[in-house]
Amino acid sequence: MRLVATSGLTRESAEVWADLHDEQNVAPARARRSGTFAWVSGDSLGIGASGTVAMPLFGPDGQVGVLSVLTAEAGEPDDEQRSFLRSVAAWAAARLEGVPGALLGLAPAAGPERTVRMGELTAALAEAASTDEVVQAVAEHVLPSSGADGLAVQVLEGGRLYVVGAVGYPTELLSALHGLPLAANAVATGVLETRTPQFVESEAEFIRRYPTMTRTIDASPKNAWAFLPMIASGRTIGFCVVSYSQPRSFSDEERTLLTALSGLVGQALGRARLYDVEHARAQELQRGLLPRTLPSLPAVRAAARYLPAGRGEDVGGDWYDLIPLSGDRVALVIGDVMGHGITEAATMGQLRTAVRTLADLEMPPAELFGRLNDLVSDLGEDFYATCLYAVFDPVTRSCTFSVAGHPPPVVVYPDGTVHIPDLVADPPLGAAEPPFETHGLHLPDESLLVLCTDGLIESAVQDIEQGLGRLRQVLAEEAARVPYFRAEHPEDDIRHLDDLCDTVVSALQPDRGQTNDDAALLIAHTRCTAADDVASFLLPEDPQAAGQARRHVREQLAVWELDEFISATELLASELVGNAIRHAKGPLRLLLLRSCSLVCAVFDGSLSTPRIRHAGHTDEGGRGLLLVSALSRRWGARYLDDGKCIWSEQDIPQRGASGKPRGALDAAQAAQATSAT
Repeated sequence: MRLVATSGLTRESAEVWADLHDEQNVAPARARRSGTFAWVSGDSLGIGASGTVAMPLFGPDGQVGVLSVLTAEAGEPDDEQRSFLRSVAAWAAARLEGVPGALLGLAPAAGPERTVRMGELTAALAEAASTDEVVQAVAEHVLPSSGADGLAVQVLEGGRLYVVGAVGYPTELLSALHGLPLAANAVATGVLETRTPQFVESEAEFIRRYPTMTRTIDASPKNAWAFLPMIASGRTIGFCVVSYSQPRSFSDEERTLLTALSGLVGQALGRARLYDVEHARAQELQRGLLPRTLPSLPAVRAAARYLPAGRGEDVGGDWYDLIPLSGDRVALVIGDVMGHGITEAATMGQLRTAVRTLADLEMPPAELFGRLNDLVSDLGEDFYATCLYAVFDPVTRSCTFSVAGHPPPVVVYPDGTVHIPDLVADPPLGAAEPPFETHGLHLPDESLLVLCTDGLIESAVQDIEQGLGRLRQVLAEEAARVPYFRAEHPEDDIRHLDDLCDTVVSALQPDRGQTNDDAALLIAHTRCTAADDVASFLLPEDPQAAGQARRHVREQLAVWELDEFISATELLASELVGNAIRHAKGPLRLLLLRSCSLVCAVFDGSLSTPRIRHAGHTDEGGRGLLLVSALSRRWGARYLDDGKCIWSEQDIPQRGASGKPRGALDAAQAAQATSAT
């Protein structure tokens, strides 16, 4: 016997078996002499093996060689492993060059073609990561080479059989078989219990062998079947059905080869099922970490898309969010944790939570990035993230933002002009050194702000600059074609934004299945506050300021026809201004904003932090902020370059039949609540 092929052996080791004689006491020679399975324990080639298995290779005219496998685990292979090796040996014999005869009983000329197809199947199954890919590989490589036209793969879970993939069967039949108890399927019971393939050559034979399944066979368009058990890691996981439209007989070679193929498919499917479970968990984690819905806010309506990678890891660290702030301001954030996998997705969840927490503290973008950079740095040297955080103020019509290693925002103005700011981004979070730069944009009413991650605009065929150019082109074309601006109803606005998201994704990622990076897209439609919904008043830095603030409140709320809010808002303004006079410094300014809520805000020149005190029964002060809290739906403070703003919000509910807003709280009720507190 002469050595013709090896794998995993050094040249020196292989030379020991380069030329063997029948009388030698090695596993290949033993298998050659006996014509059956041979096992020799020990490291016969000096490579650290525990033993050697040898299986004879038979061609149409007799024995043609031996297939040897050196094992890593101690102990002789069991019956199941022997059966699998015997099937592989039968398939390998047909692949040897110069062996006469045909594969699967076809004419000799078809043998080489089928051999190539089986090699392609082996390669395809090795690459298949999911159950769908395993089924697709079998359908593409097994059916054509065997003359079959039907395939069904069923897995066993909890005593029931579930169809995970099929070709050539009617949907009605597959639905009837999906979830069927194992006990109700006589064919499956026999195949899975005995782990033995069953070959049925005609409908009459099927009915004779399985009379309880007559109704099932009547619904099937097939007339011959190979029922093959699928075994993975010593466990029966299901069975595979290869079927034919016409009755046929199965030769010994066909049976051997199909049995070998079922072993390959079983191993691949077992591996794929593990991937499917992990993939489902990863997707569930991803969905849980991303916003389920985006809020529809007075200043911003938005739509977004998260696009998992088409190849490789289907979960990553891309995220987006839309966060309401005080005074109808809105924070928009998009980011990308570098890398792919569950670890990166979990890190993304940490960052998203941190951004929300820091945003609630009303931090400006640059300061927020400083804190976020510390968080990413603490995760380890291998963790980096790109991010863009923007704050849109509908009153000043300004958008301030900071960028850390991320693509810039894209603005679509109401006239259809598309603008990409020319800026230098700071390094990614985790690699940057604060301070971060703050950038600004003026956003006219009815603008679009488009944020995305690099996975959308960068690919193997285009860099980021080319992708941004393509994005600019698509947005310009769509802005000219579809009325994205001035939608009469919020539902129409969001529907238009959803359509625009789909258009952008289709244009920039036409072959999403071939990408290896996830992507996120966030498109926001900004709406500025009307001038007559904002009132601002300068106040003197003396005790008379509280009285002037109350007068401004009465006059402005009367103009806005919110008379039922006058008493409560007077008290709010008086307390906020009084606090500023006592504990801060000027200049003082009162701001009233009418939106879905009524905002009362006082600006001063101090950076001192307001805190609620627990006043005693005999204390003459210290209850001001308790009163503010009782009168407001929410309240807080935000800090500016030249001071701070203390604000409060009252809901403006839908008006009832009496004309008075439901839930309006007057000053007497607030005072009573505060007293009770």
